[in-house]
Amino acid sequence: MIEAGPTGGGQSAKGRVLVVDDERTVCISCKRILEDEGYSVEFTLSGAEGARKAAEGQWDIVLLDLKMPDLPGMEALERIHTERPETVIIIITGYATIQTSIEAIKKGAFDYIPKPFTPEELMLSVTKALEDRRLRSENEYLKEELYRVRRASPVIGRSRAMEEITNQVLKIAPTDFTVMICGESGTGKEIIAHAVHENSLRREKPFVAVDISALTPTLVESELFGHVRGAFTGAVRNRPGYFSIARGGTLFLDEIANIGYDLQGKLLRVLETRRVRPVGSDNESECDIRLITATNQDLYRLVEEGKFREDLYYRLSVIPITVPPLRNRAEDIPLLTMHFLELASGAAGGRTKGFTTEAMAKLVSYQWPGNVRELKNIVERLVGTVDSDLIGIEHLPREISGVNPHQVELGIGPVPDNVEELKESKRQLKDKVYEQIERAFVLSALDKSGWNITQASLAVGMQRPNFHALMRKYGIRKGE
Repeated sequence: MIEAGPTGGGQSAKGRVLVVDDERTVCISCKRILEDEGYSVEFTLSGAEGARKAAEGQWDIVLLDLKMPDLPGMEALERIHTERPETVIIIITGYATIQTSIEAIKKGAFDYIPKPFTPEELMLSVTKALEDRRLRSENEYLKEELYRVRRASPVIGRSRAMEEITNQVLKIAPTDFTVMICGESGTGKEIIAHAVHENSLRREKPFVAVDISALTPTLVESELFGHVRGAFTGAVRNRPGYFSIARGGTLFLDEIANIGYDLQGKLLRVLETRRVRPVGSDNESECDIRLITATNQDLYRLVEEGKFREDLYYRLSVIPITVPPLRNRAEDIPLLTMHFLELASGAAGGRTKGFTTEAMAKLVSYQWPGNVRELKNIVERLVGTVDSDLIGIEHLPREISGVNPHQVELGIGPVPDNVEELKESKRQLKDKVYEQIERAFVLSALDKSGWNITQASLAVGMQRPNFHALMRKYGIRKGE
């Protein structure tokens, strides 16, 4: 038989809880405690009926006794977890052992409360369970959103800026127009270039990425256009350049502002004639590539300063794309974070499934001077070092969390910056400790008097109204 609480599963309830226990007093006690906190509660004295009810309904939490006469609790646990894996199961039993606890957790239980338990112990477990469920739901939503964005867009992001870039990429990809991508270091310019290639008619041909700043200045021409044997000291054989290696596909030249002024003229000629001549050769060959360049500098300012050829600038910037820094598109951070988390977890075999709300909020509010590249590196570091399902604020680097490691150890707020703040922290900690002692003082007096408020107040030398006021202050109700 299922018995419902007065909240009846209303919309205002914090969550729906099903209690499965053959002891009516335990069920009624759990029901009263949870309903006082705003939960909708039903209970059953039958293990079989509880397993059926849990499998059929939408329950946030199931409180399940392991010792049931008609159906063993472990069997009921397995049934519920198999049919409703999203439901949080908390085991309650008077036969608690470490072995049964471990077995229950392995079979899908979230927590384990031995009987008899206090209202505080019950509420702590339920609150933790719902918070865990909420966090997992948030992370699952982000994963689903990431999957949707991946299917619909060549670029990960849901900000207006990235939507506009996505539309631009899809529009220009089928053409052969030269593209220039501008943005700060680490914003993902190569990812945009690769997205253009993957959505172009050249997708089956090579995508060759070259960082000009990583090439030896005296050998840039040879690296780009190739050379023949004997062209210079050390040229012992013919070698094709990147323009030839990328034939039929896309050549991506990153940090194009670093190319020397003299070489800029040769690059312009290649783009105009669509033919390339290796260093030391008199022969030219056809150059069939789609060129995409990128820079983190103001290229037009370099033109005005005479450091970059104006005619080459206009040849390269036929289609300009500007990628905004990550700090200007914070709404993209959750999706990018989950994307990098999946990649890192897959590569490292990590167990991490997501982030707590507080940790994600810190990631979103951080300024990210290193942009997307910095975010990727941070996520990879966390996956490699954090040994838990969810990454919390305590796992984040100090520059992101703003938390001193000593704060985590001591369980305190921000470390004071001056003596006045130190005095205020001292006062707050004193108040906090005093409140804990005061609450314990009230509970101890009630326990000794058998929860007779009048006797308890007399025993400690207080007037009954004052003692009752302390009970209200700490949410202590008669009978707990």
